[in-house]
Amino acid sequence: MRSGNPALTADTFRGIRAGTGDATMTIGGTVNKTALSLVILLATASYTWNLGLTRPEQVGPWIMGGAIGGLIAALVTIWRKEWAGLTTPLYAALEGLVLGGISVLFESRYPGIVSQAVFLTFGTLGALLLAYRSGLIKATENFKLGVVAATGGIFFIYLIGWVMSLFGSGIPLIHQSGTVGILFSLFVVVIAALNLVLDFDFIEMGAERGAPKYMEWYGAFGLLVTLVWLYLEMLRLLAKLQDRR
Repeated sequence: MRSGNPALTADTFRGIRAGTGDATMTIGGTVNKTALSLVILLATASYTWNLGLTRPEQVGPWIMGGAIGGLIAALVTIWRKEWAGLTTPLYAALEGLVLGGISVLFESRYPGIVSQAVFLTFGTLGALLLAYRSGLIKATENFKLGVVAATGGIFFIYLIGWVMSLFGSGIPLIHQSGTVGILFSLFVVVIAALNLVLDFDFIEMGAERGAPKYMEWYGAFGLLVTLVWLYLEMLRLLAKLQDRR
């Protein structure tokens, strides 16, 4: 198995089994824990959102702290999957601080963009889940390889851009609102969305293999990672489109 999601690698469920008589991972349980994680994320996002509306100068430290803390929580979750019941809600709370702060900054410049991005993100989630469950989209090996390769390429480009920014440079075409920038953002949104299909496949695989109950939280964590990425890329794409007006 392969996944573009760093939380769901080829070895995610390998060698992990519930003990005899122990509760096992289910798809329904993973869905419930994903929903709870999203509620936590929205609760903390509302804090930095409201803070940004009244005292925007104070949002920056919350975004930075949430980003650093979220990265640490994510790494701990990946390394110690059995802790996912604690670290996944923590990751959701920290990412909520980041998304709330970033969202209010985008909203101040592009009124209405946040509601559009939220609608498109959850609409994409629902549409792809329906397509996956109905068999319209299948996570074949070739499909997985293509999505993984594209995801790796995107992050490699982002890494190069970040390194270049340290020297006062960058990759301007992909970040501008020109045709190249919009097409790049559209491509990234599509690849982020297709990673959801891989996440569905891994969660289903874990349930079929009888993974231990705590893996429901880990599956929820993997979905959350992809949804956060997809939402941020939706914001970027919509911002570029509005700049073209």
